[in-house]
Amino acid sequence: MSKFRDIINNDKPVLVDFFAEWCGPCKVMSPILKEVKEEIGDLAIILKINVDNNQKLAQKYQIRGVPTFMLFKKSEIVWQQSGIVEKQMLINVIKSFT
Repeated sequence: MSKFRDIINNDKPVLVDFFAEWCGPCKVMSPILKEVKEEIGDLAIILKINVDNNQKLAQKYQIRGVPTFMLFKKSEIVWQQSGIVEKQMLINVIKSFT
């Protein structure tokens, strides 16, 4: 948990993908996130959190469904959305906080 706090306390935006292995939409998002990372490079950090393995974290952020995306900047949640998100929308959101 403290490692997570260190990561989200970054000056760069940190996109956190709360996901589960059994989740169909999460599997759809996986290659999209890879493309987003390729396009944004070092502008932001993308972090995947498996809710089944990190239940305390999922509870802390009240994750009710997966995938849920949260964008943190210096530990603040600056954007949040659940479900499948288009690649360009993710890129635009990330860039708006860089």
